[in-house]
Amino acid sequence: MDAEHADESAILDTLDKQIIHGLVTDARIPFARLGAILGVSEQTVARRYRSLRRRGLLHVAGQVNTVPLGRTRWILRMRTAPNRAVALAEALARQPDVSWVSLLATGFEVTCVCRPRSVERQDELLLRMIPRATQVLELTVHEVMRQFPFAEEWPRYSGLLTAEQLRELGPRPPMWEPRGPERSVQLSREDEAMLAILGRDGRASYARIAGVTGWSASRVARRMSELIESGVLYFDLDFALERMGYVSRAMLWMRVRPGDLEAAGRAIATHPEVAFVAATTGTANLVAAVVCHDTAHLYRYVTESLGVLPGINDVQVLSALRMFKQSSTLLDDRKVGIVP
Repeated sequence: MDAEHADESAILDTLDKQIIHGLVTDARIPFARLGAILGVSEQTVARRYRSLRRRGLLHVAGQVNTVPLGRTRWILRMRTAPNRAVALAEALARQPDVSWVSLLATGFEVTCVCRPRSVERQDELLLRMIPRATQVLELTVHEVMRQFPFAEEWPRYSGLLTAEQLRELGPRPPMWEPRGPERSVQLSREDEAMLAILGRDGRASYARIAGVTGWSASRVARRMSELIESGVLYFDLDFALERMGYVSRAMLWMRVRPGDLEAAGRAIATHPEVAFVAATTGTANLVAAVVCHDTAHLYRYVTESLGVLPGINDVQVLSALRMFKQSSTLLDDRKVGIVP
C-alpha cells in the first residue's frame, strides 16, 4: 500500500510525521508547497492533515504572546481538596486567557498558564476570581521571566526528512524575545477578530478571515505577517500524546543557582524529552515540561540527563494525571496534551 492510500487505522506513519514536522516549522505552509517538498501530491497532504485532525491527533491554534502587548505570562499552582480538583480545573479551562490546565498526580494540585491581556483582567484573575474560589486552598504565582528557545520543537521529527527537504522547508521562525523599551503593540477590533478565528483554527483561510474582519484577503495576509513579526502571534500544535506512545508527562520544578540558571535552561532546551522550559520567579526558578514514553523513561531522564547538569540544587517531579485544556482546546478524557 502506498503512502497516499495508507490505512487510517495506523496512528502515525512516516509521512504523517513528515507532515507534522512541516507544520511545526510553518503552521500555515501551503499544502501544495509541503507536498512538493515531501514528494507527494497536495491532495495527499490535505487528506492526511484532515485525517490527523479528525482522529484528534493534531490541532493547530494561533496564540497571542502577551509580552509585546505590555503584559506577562504567569504559571499558577493551586492546592485544593482532592474532591474539588476536577471542578477547579474545569472552571479554569473555560477561561479564554487560561491555558495548559493540568491536574497533577498528587491529586490535589492544579496548574495552569495565564495570559491576561490587560491590567484589569490580570487583577480580576490573580487577585479576585482565583483566590476567592472556594476550591483553592493555596495559590502560588510564578511569573515567566524567560522562555528558553529550542533548536527544534517537539516532537522533533526532522530526522525523517532529507537535508535537501529541510533546506527547502526552511527554519522555524525564531522565538520572539523582548528587545528593549519598545512601544507595545496595539490591537484593533479587526485584529482581535482575526486572532479569535486563528485561536480556533490556526490554518483558517485568508478568505474566511477577510469575511469576518471586512479586510481584503491580501490585507489579512499582510497584517498576519506583521503580528507574527512583532511577536504577538505565534502558532502552537496540540497533540494527543498518549495515542502517540507518550504516557508519562511531568512538570519539573527546579531550584538552580542564579549563576547557572541561563546555562541550565539552555542545556535542558536541547533534551528531546522537553516540550517547554522557562525561568520563573518564586521559590523554584526553573520549570520544565517533559514528555516520556513511560515512568521508566521519566526516571532515566531525571537521573541521567537532568542529574548531570551543574547548579541544580533541587528538583520536584510532578506527574500530570489529566489535562483539561491545551493551548486553546478543551480536552475530554481521550485527549492528552503537553503541559504547558
